[in-house]
Amino acid sequence: MVQFNLPKNSKVLKGIYFKDKTGSKNIKKIHIYRWSPEKKGNPTIDTFEVDLTNCGNKVLDILNKIKNEIDSTLTFRRSCAHGVCGSCAMNVDGVNTLSCMKSHKDINGDIKIYPLPHLRVVKDLVADLSTLYRQYESIEPWLKTKEIKSKKIEINQSKEDRKKLDGLYECIMCACCSTSCPSYWWNGEKYLGPAVLLQAYRWIIDSRDEERKERLKTVADKLKLYGCHTIMNCTNSCPKGLNPAKAISSIKKMLASN
Repeated sequence: MVQFNLPKNSKVLKGIYFKDKTGSKNIKKIHIYRWSPEKKGNPTIDTFEVDLTNCGNKVLDILNKIKNEIDSTLTFRRSCAHGVCGSCAMNVDGVNTLSCMKSHKDINGDIKIYPLPHLRVVKDLVADLSTLYRQYESIEPWLKTKEIKSKKIEINQSKEDRKKLDGLYECIMCACCSTSCPSYWWNGEKYLGPAVLLQAYRWIIDSRDEERKERLKTVADKLKLYGCHTIMNCTNSCPKGLNPAKAISSIKKMLASN
């Protein structure tokens, strides 16, 4: 019989149970993944009984309440709290999402919160996104022009060409899509992943950009682009309602026709 050995300290253990002290009847149990590099032990799942009487409707409101009133050591990223910055991306109730957009009222029963999957955990709910950012940098996500830049004139764009960018420029690089993609789990160092490829396509089809051929050449790699197997997890998990899978397919079509 085949035996599988888990890496040392990889097993998630039962953590601390924080019982409600308010006596409220409006209690929700929140199970949160906890791990600290300072303790160097196994990760745990801590359970918090949270009084929702004076709490906002979003999962981020619950996390803020826990940090402010129950356990100040809880670590997570957050910033704008309006679904613009992408900082508070995490796995809530089994789905990658932005905790500032996800309503806890939509979740029946206990709430389980984990960091984005298949990334190195920095601490608690903070995942390491350095690889994703390096890949994003590699596609050079800025407008590239030659003649126009030297003349310092305004670059005009028709309404039709501008409309082609809809559904692309709204990406906030929260990484919900890439970290839901099995292909990215398997080859995260080489496959660019849906978030970066969607951003690449946004610049490839920008009518003002003069480096389309070079941009296509940059992503025209068996592993960088063709690691996509059209599983569609990326599109299903995008909290902004974008379609990375369609963008990846469009890049493939452009390469096939050139």
